[in-house]
Amino acid sequence: MSRPRPRSKARLSPPLPPAADLLRCLLLLAAAVAVPSVPAVADSSAASPVIVATLCAATQAADPEGFDVSFVNTLELIYQNVTRSGFGAASSGTGNDSVFGLGQCLAYLTPTDCQLCYAQSRVKLPHCLPADGGRIYLDGCFLRYGAGNFTTNASDAGDTALCSNATAPSAPAFAAAAASLVRNVTATAPGEEGYYYAGTASASAMPSSGASRVYAAAQCWRSLNASACEACVASARDRVVGQCLPGAAEGYGLNAGCFVRYSTQPFYLPADAAAGGGSSTRHILIIVFASVFSGMAAIGIAFIWTRMRQRRDHLHHDDMDGSGEIIRAIAASHLAFRYEELRKATDDFNQIHKLGQGGYGSVYKGVLLDGREIAVKRLFLNTRQWTDQFFNEVKLVSQVQHKNLVKLLGCSVDGPESLLVYEYLCNTSLDHYLFDAFKKNALDWERRAEIILGTAEGLSYLHNASEIRIIHRDIKASNVLLDERFRPKIGDFGLARNFMADQSHLSTGLAGTFGYMAPEYIVHGQLTEKADIYSYGVLVLEIITGRKNHNSVASSAEGLSLMALVWKHYNEGTMMELLDPNLREQCSETEALKVFHVGLLCAQASPNLRPPMWKVVEMLGRADRALPRPTEPPFINVKGSNSDGSGSSYSLKSNSDKSPFSTNQLSVSGVQAR
Repeated sequence: MSRPRPRSKARLSPPLPPAADLLRCLLLLAAAVAVPSVPAVADSSAASPVIVATLCAATQAADPEGFDVSFVNTLELIYQNVTRSGFGAASSGTGNDSVFGLGQCLAYLTPTDCQLCYAQSRVKLPHCLPADGGRIYLDGCFLRYGAGNFTTNASDAGDTALCSNATAPSAPAFAAAAASLVRNVTATAPGEEGYYYAGTASASAMPSSGASRVYAAAQCWRSLNASACEACVASARDRVVGQCLPGAAEGYGLNAGCFVRYSTQPFYLPADAAAGGGSSTRHILIIVFASVFSGMAAIGIAFIWTRMRQRRDHLHHDDMDGSGEIIRAIAASHLAFRYEELRKATDDFNQIHKLGQGGYGSVYKGVLLDGREIAVKRLFLNTRQWTDQFFNEVKLVSQVQHKNLVKLLGCSVDGPESLLVYEYLCNTSLDHYLFDAFKKNALDWERRAEIILGTAEGLSYLHNASEIRIIHRDIKASNVLLDERFRPKIGDFGLARNFMADQSHLSTGLAGTFGYMAPEYIVHGQLTEKADIYSYGVLVLEIITGRKNHNSVASSAEGLSLMALVWKHYNEGTMMELLDPNLREQCSETEALKVFHVGLLCAQASPNLRPPMWKVVEMLGRADRALPRPTEPPFINVKGSNSDGSGSSYSLKSNSDKSPFSTNQLSVSGVQAR
């Protein structure tokens, strides 16, 4: 079996249309917002870790829908540990819905590379569903799920070896060196910290010549004990040596409990170390050369860009892609701002006027000469979007007009950097108030009720009333902005997608913020407006309790997630105990319970049971409406270990004979930044 070759992620950029500088600005319209949001997971065409192998079980889950919910919950639990220590194991559900999971990064990955690798595996592994088990090996990490507890298994029927198509150099000498090195690393790994060991050896007939080398590494998953690890790597060693040598330049031993690899490439070394670590003089020369080259490149890019702008008025696009009409319409509108005007409005981007900063750039308050207050986003760089995505998102921004949606005023591209201009909202975003012990006092019951209803009305417009059907994909407190009267406006359409009335769903890459993402979207990548409704339900529960969702792990004295806490009190008839103490004397029990009820209805695990947003608006507006009983939400099996009630630590029970795995409260950071 040959190893799948990595696919290049590079794409040829489309020809630059007329008005290139305006296009450069508009490419960023859908990706920016007046106040930056927290990191999120989004679509990208950036290079991803190479998938070595994916193995799916031959049997299917008895209850696919329930199994899917447990699957998502399990992988979310694993994520908490993988981001902290590189390893995680957990389980969720009962009976036919039970799902066990295990994820581990190999020890040579940096923490950032580990998150990237795990996130890639988390997105790809659901392709095995509705199979009741599956595993994926990437170039640096491993992830597996199953209906039974496999976490202590060293080997099973799915164990295999993969061999490269590339031919090994000087076969006899290489084969002997590679076999000896693999035996050495597999014999040593079980006794090392983390069950990991790597090494290198000369692979040439004359070791002193340094003509070629072989590299190898072995690692067991931390759920095994030392004896099980020893048996696992021995099995993987025999398989990879027996099947891949002497002919293959690279081989993988892929077992249930371990990973063994040899290669002619130093795969386990950092890029700078892999280069050989030359003398300091060599490093200085490289740095000097790189600096000179970078300077020349910058001059060249500036020259080319200047020439492009000079030719802008002389180029005539044939409008085959339909771009010319849109560009001309935007150019004729009042979107254009002069850079110098915005620089003066922000007092030369004075830090005193800085409102916030995110992955795309910094946002500053500005005052125009006519006295209008604006929010100016100073972009760090120009994002690369493909032509079809660009025009799709420009259309989204230009066609949505609603009192509960943030308004884009325009952009500037005539200066040294790109700027976006939005209406200024003096109270920034909801999360700045809701999760601050002092500022939340400004959010009385009347204002929170208006925020809940206004956000619902904005979403109802996007889903049903606008000219095009739009799914936002990233509804959360930081994307709900507040004006001077604390009226809500939904912002950040960078992840928004539209689809036709006759489409049942969109199949798209994972995007959004974990903790607000619907389970069926995480599992299958099939996007409908039900994903927004789920996010809205989570947001409603945050608003009325004043508690942050914490990516489905809340700091409660009971050690339960916010979702689990709300569900527990709902079943016990004690929902009012979760009402934000600041609201206790400001609303009736009937009003508060109705909002709790609506939040639970929107956050149900089954998408078909979530009410459409127009009905949510109706539910909130009519006091006499009888509401259906909600069903159990997802993500309610997260258990905490903070017995002292401090909320500072958690543990994830694995249902195995291992100890609970601790976790932290890291917010989900995007594998692919928006």
